[in-house]
Amino acid sequence: MFPRFRPPRSRRGAPPRIIRYALAAFLLFIFLPGLVAPIASWLWFKDLGFARVYELSYTARLLLGAIAGLFALIFLRVNLSVALRGGVTGPRVVEVGKFDLVGTARRVLGPATWFIAVIIGIISSGAWLLVLRFLHPTAFGAVDPVFGRDVSYYVFTMPVITALLRLLTALTVMSLVMATFVHAFRRDINLIRGAASIEGRARMHIAVLVALLFVLTAVRLVFVRMPGLLYSNTGPLVGASYANLHGSLLGMRLAAVAALVGAVIVLVGARGPRLLRSIITATAIYAAVWIVAVGIYPALVNRFVVAPNELSKETPQLTRHIAATRRAWGLDSVVTRDLTGEARLTEKDIVGNRETVDNIRVWDRDPLLQTFGQLQEIRTYYDFISVDDDRYHIDGRYRQVLLSPRELNPRSLPTRTFINERLTFTHGMGLTLGPVNESTAEGLPVLFVKDLPPVSTVSMKVTRPEIYFGEMTNSWVVANTGQREFDYPSGDENVYTSYQGKGGIQVGSWPRRLLFAMYFRSMKVLLSSDITNQSRVMYIRNVLERAQTALPFLMFDSDPYLVIDDSGRLVWILDAYTRTTRYPYAQPLANGINYMRNSVKVVIDAYDGSTTAYIADPHDPLVQTLSKIFTGIFHPLDEMPVDLRAHLRYPEAMFRAQSDLYATYHMDEPATFYHREDQWQKPGPIPNEEQTHDPFLRHNIMRLPGEKNAEYIYMVPFTPRGKDNLASWMVARNDAPHYGELVVYRLPKQSLVYGPNQIVNRINQDTAISTLLTLWDQHGSDVVWGNLLVIPIEESLIYVQPIYLRAQGGRIPELKRVVVAYQNQVVMGETLEAAITLLFRGEAASASEVPAGTEAPLQTASVANLVRSASDIYQRAIEAQRAGDWARYGTELQRLGEVLKQLQSASAKP
Repeated sequence: MFPRFRPPRSRRGAPPRIIRYALAAFLLFIFLPGLVAPIASWLWFKDLGFARVYELSYTARLLLGAIAGLFALIFLRVNLSVALRGGVTGPRVVEVGKFDLVGTARRVLGPATWFIAVIIGIISSGAWLLVLRFLHPTAFGAVDPVFGRDVSYYVFTMPVITALLRLLTALTVMSLVMATFVHAFRRDINLIRGAASIEGRARMHIAVLVALLFVLTAVRLVFVRMPGLLYSNTGPLVGASYANLHGSLLGMRLAAVAALVGAVIVLVGARGPRLLRSIITATAIYAAVWIVAVGIYPALVNRFVVAPNELSKETPQLTRHIAATRRAWGLDSVVTRDLTGEARLTEKDIVGNRETVDNIRVWDRDPLLQTFGQLQEIRTYYDFISVDDDRYHIDGRYRQVLLSPRELNPRSLPTRTFINERLTFTHGMGLTLGPVNESTAEGLPVLFVKDLPPVSTVSMKVTRPEIYFGEMTNSWVVANTGQREFDYPSGDENVYTSYQGKGGIQVGSWPRRLLFAMYFRSMKVLLSSDITNQSRVMYIRNVLERAQTALPFLMFDSDPYLVIDDSGRLVWILDAYTRTTRYPYAQPLANGINYMRNSVKVVIDAYDGSTTAYIADPHDPLVQTLSKIFTGIFHPLDEMPVDLRAHLRYPEAMFRAQSDLYATYHMDEPATFYHREDQWQKPGPIPNEEQTHDPFLRHNIMRLPGEKNAEYIYMVPFTPRGKDNLASWMVARNDAPHYGELVVYRLPKQSLVYGPNQIVNRINQDTAISTLLTLWDQHGSDVVWGNLLVIPIEESLIYVQPIYLRAQGGRIPELKRVVVAYQNQVVMGETLEAAITLLFRGEAASASEVPAGTEAPLQTASVANLVRSASDIYQRAIEAQRAGDWARYGTELQRLGEVLKQLQSASAKP
């Protein structure tokens, strides 16, 4: 009645469809997690516009790993095959009892060669950038003085040769060990009365491998060890010393010849029955030549030739070392200017340098960061983590400012749920910005930009204050979802917003949502109804991590800084370095780097995370090579918006390294350098200070000696080694058209210019200052000393040190006094202006220094300032008396007496 059911026909032996599906699902389950991270990374790079970096690096890794692994597999398999074929008797089975030794060796070593090849492929893939740089070299235009090769050979070619020789040597050693075991299992190697007898084919196989090791040793000596002498530190310098050039170099050449002779001896010995004796003979010859020619002879040259006449013998090498170090670190372009040190500052000089004086910083980063944290964080989940220096034209004036972004700290949220951490609290809000030199009557910083939403009291505005990408944004979030995003608090209520930018990756289809759920290991991404196809996933939001991920071949400065562009958007600027450890004869840092350039500036928008890399040093060969490899990634600096270029600054790590080296390498005469006759050093730490930053590495706006306009500079002073007086000071210029120029101002050696520690000693010895600070310390307050600042004015220097007062247990330092020192004079005022007025109250009244007719107005102005100061102090003393604050009353009376003495002195001058 009914047709009989017949199952579908299939090929004989084919598994049922359900089994195939199950197998496919199992394989997908096994391998899919391994594909999630690469796909998510590719989407991130593509969204950022850096897909070429990811695709090229990934392709280069795979290709290089495959080539190296395949080469290793062929090399090992060929040697294994030759060994398994046996000696003159041909293939045979060797058994111990019923155990087949050769068969076991084949079954074990066969898979082992595959395993070793895979490991070698994985390790070799890490050298992808070395190979790409080798294929796209750029000449440095400088040659090493020993072998006459361009520096590019050592930077781009030599590392690849070194890696290739290591690979060949490792494969040869592994093949030799493997072949020896196999031949021993086959009994092609026999021990007869203590001597080894090796069959003909096995003898030749082992001889070829040993000879290859000798040849590789010779090649390594010529192409690696001999050029490596250019990085030697066995003499009084980094680089090839006299003993290296006249001892080690000759010895290595002889050792290379000995290695080649050893290879010949081994191959010739393979024809006879005594191969082992030939190997021992060749090894002994090479070892003897190495010990004598490379070990003993250079030591004798150093002991009996160099040591008694080290300076004369090493002078040519010292000249090379100094020149190479100065070139590698950009010190050969430092401009030096000599100051007379005889000019005496007057009030006229102060007036003529108002831009310098008006930008002397009385606020340091650490006290200001504490103050921002107490006054401007507003809510517990906001944090200020750093304070940056910058400069702006504000209301027609060139002002130096300190600013700090207000970032969101997810760890401080009141409730840490998925919705709060990932969908609602997604961004920080605005920044706090103020001048470096102003304070309120209460001793707190004046703020130009403050509060939430950011309010500006000056001409600069913040139109896009949201910070989705910053220094604290270490977590991923999803924007533009069904949940409103918290924007900022407003009284007892909160203001919410919805993301309108293009930052992050659009969720789109269901497979992408599944991908992100697996990538972030959160099923809530897959199940949340608030996340739509239009939502945008933002990850790798930390600006430093973002830049390092996008440009992994660059080294980044650890201090990104925030800029307000002309449109009011917040933008991060990061400094990136190209570097190498392969510059011949150059002095390295502690991390081995002996060449570095600030070749790239990276700009990251704080709202949408867009990232752009600009070439800041187009003459750097390393960045030129990177531009050839990663075409289209780097942009000329001229394409950076003009308003952002105005905020570029010389990077701290670069200036620190250059200034450290210049303290020694300003001596370009070999004899002076050898004896360290004029070595400088940075001043030591100031005992009073509590700051964590380098106290003498500071940005300032000032008019440099001999220049017409004030400019933004980075400055560090130097003292002679072992001395406290000032020897010179170095600046890095930040403003166009002089950006990147390094200038050193040298003070005369025959006259004394007080250094920072000497000034601190004078401040500590001042009875009025020490008495006041002692009183403060006894009344429930902590005195916090600010950074001692070295301020060049004309051809002289003044020192400025702010003093803060902080209640015990409190976290808001208040600026209470400013100490100003000049030569052997030290004064203290409630403000910087007051202290400078006290210091230069009548110094400009000499007719020999100023035009006729100008003395009286200047002298009158000084007297008037002192009268006002005396009146103010008197009123404060009366207020203290009425309040019963007798300590303050005594202090004010003491200050009044000092001002009256100064007034008497000023009035007595003609």
